[in-house]
Amino acid sequence: MTTTKRLISLCFGLMLASLTDAVQAAEAAPPGDDKLRIICFGAHPDDCEIQAGGTAAMWAARGHKVKFVSVTNGDIGHWREAGGPLAKRRLAEVMRTASLLGITAEVLDIHDGELEPTLENRRKITRLIREWKADLVISHRPNDYHPDHRYTAILVQDAAYMVTVPFFCPDVPELKKNPVFMYSPDRFQKPNPFQPDVAVSIDTVIEKRLDAIDALVSQFYEGGANGSLENVPTDPEKQKERRRVVRAAFDKRYRDLASRFRVKLGEYYGQETAGKIEHAEAFELCEYGRQPDKMELRRLFPFFAGERTP
Repeated sequence: MTTTKRLISLCFGLMLASLTDAVQAAEAAPPGDDKLRIICFGAHPDDCEIQAGGTAAMWAARGHKVKFVSVTNGDIGHWREAGGPLAKRRLAEVMRTASLLGITAEVLDIHDGELEPTLENRRKITRLIREWKADLVISHRPNDYHPDHRYTAILVQDAAYMVTVPFFCPDVPELKKNPVFMYSPDRFQKPNPFQPDVAVSIDTVIEKRLDAIDALVSQFYEGGANGSLENVPTDPEKQKERRRVVRAAFDKRYRDLASRFRVKLGEYYGQETAGKIEHAEAFELCEYGRQPDKMELRRLFPFFAGERTP
């Protein structure tokens, strides 16, 4: 390793340590009396933001505490950049996104593409859930195209019982009440397709939600690992058009989710209201962790006031 690379690595490590200290200080505060505490795990510094950014913004607007955790640092997630400089850039992007959404974010210092479901990593996830005193935990499903996504899901599943076991990671007090664990949506069919238990309208926060996506420049405007020089035009008008195209693609993504989960939206909002919803996010219960009834799901997703469930 060259002297320059060592200096970059050292600076990035110090920055991560400083941010971690700040996060831990914030987490040390006791949870509010009636405020929910939600923690979402994504494999990379954009996954939580894609899957739950709108619902997170609505939770935060109601005073609930939301944390997004990227389990890897994203240091190979670009066609032109890699290593410490890219990890530092992606950390800054998710911190900007967290500020826009009104939430907390943390990026773990694990190399992108190298996540493994080890005992050490199970302990990391368990500690994070306990420290956040989570009521609700969200992650990928374990049948996913990306190994980091699959292993994030496995690690979260493996923590779903261990968070309540006193002598596992005894340095952090165990949770007396097991959180509810849920998955974010995907389109994989084997061995089983995503089946939503909750669908949420994000129409009221869609512009903020898209602003947060805009902040993840390296991944969407520039195309991430599968992008190219064509994604970064030098002409100002073409740059504007590129931003418009990216934003429109994500607007369509959340419109498609509303269409896909219209029936489930109807269960929570009523059919008439559900028919008018344009953008949505959805979540599926994991069979591990606490199993809530419909009343508790409404408490965890407090966005359906005035609507009756059939």
